[in-house]
Amino acid sequence: MRTSFPTRLRAARGFSIPELLVAVAIGLVILAGMSTLFVKNTRIQGEIEQANRQVENGRYAIDLLAVDLRNAGYFAEFDPTVLDNPAALPSPCTRDLDELKAGLTLPVQGLDNIAAGLDCLPDVRRDTDVLVVRRTNTCVAGAPGCDPISAGGPFFQASLCNNDSELDSPVRANFYALTLANIGLNRHQRDCTAVAGSGTLAAIRRYRTHIYFIANNNKPGDGIPTLKRAELGSDGGAATYTVVPLAEGIENLQLEYGLDVTPVNRGDGVADVFSADPAGVNGCNTPACAVANWRTVVAVKVNLLARNTQQTQGWTDTKSYKLGQDAAGNEITIPAANDQYKRHVFQSQVSLPNPAGRRLP
Repeated sequence: MRTSFPTRLRAARGFSIPELLVAVAIGLVILAGMSTLFVKNTRIQGEIEQANRQVENGRYAIDLLAVDLRNAGYFAEFDPTVLDNPAALPSPCTRDLDELKAGLTLPVQGLDNIAAGLDCLPDVRRDTDVLVVRRTNTCVAGAPGCDPISAGGPFFQASLCNNDSELDSPVRANFYALTLANIGLNRHQRDCTAVAGSGTLAAIRRYRTHIYFIANNNKPGDGIPTLKRAELGSDGGAATYTVVPLAEGIENLQLEYGLDVTPVNRGDGVADVFSADPAGVNGCNTPACAVANWRTVVAVKVNLLARNTQQTQGWTDTKSYKLGQDAAGNEITIPAANDQYKRHVFQSQVSLPNPAGRRLP
């Protein structure tokens, strides 16, 4: 006969203090590791977003300039090569109607390494280039997708009328109309007769002057260099300029212009020489010569330096950057900034089909 003995039950025990401390320590180590990983991932994600934004802004700036340059010198049916050269280059910020008309002969104009701002270019960044593009809208005012006349001018009309008061006039200013308000737009279509003022009025287009420049700030005092554009408009018959920010982080703009100088009498639409300052090409040293040189521009090399809008911790930019050539033909080198901003160079060469096409043999 077997005798069974009752099982002795052990009393339940909790964690000892050393065990609890070990568990807490292990938990803190795991938490610290996860926190470090989270912070690193957040920082990396921020850097990726900054890099993407920098590339996006740089490409957008290049594309924006390229599109406008390809339309430079577009005046619908009007051919500005019939106009005489002005005595001197018009001021980029001119508000004078006669100087605006003189600008029709110069689809592209620029200022090399500007030292001080013009009255229509506030906060311009020193030693950067300024680009002026002149053209009309490719759409007729009031057409679908195009601003109506009521949105404001200036306005441009190209005459198609072959009578003595327009295209057959000995005065070439009668070949077109350029006004600051919706008055004096009296050029006509091909259905005109020999009688002055007969026929259907010619199409009206908005006249554009776009001045691209680098500003020190996007918003006042924020320290973010920005590509901006001053746009010609009119208010009550007076010319005005409105500044529009385009792309943040664009720190420098350097341009080289391609001149079609051979054959001498007309050219062939192909750039023969590039210069950051066409006014001085081939020993040119007079205002009239400067105008003649600028009229031969058929291409533009665009060099942009873009930077992040925020600093990168632990990063120092020790690199220098090449931005084309200066007026003397020397390489433009932007020295290392030794700051915490990452940078990238964007470059493109843009042909100007309107000025170039008018120079084809």
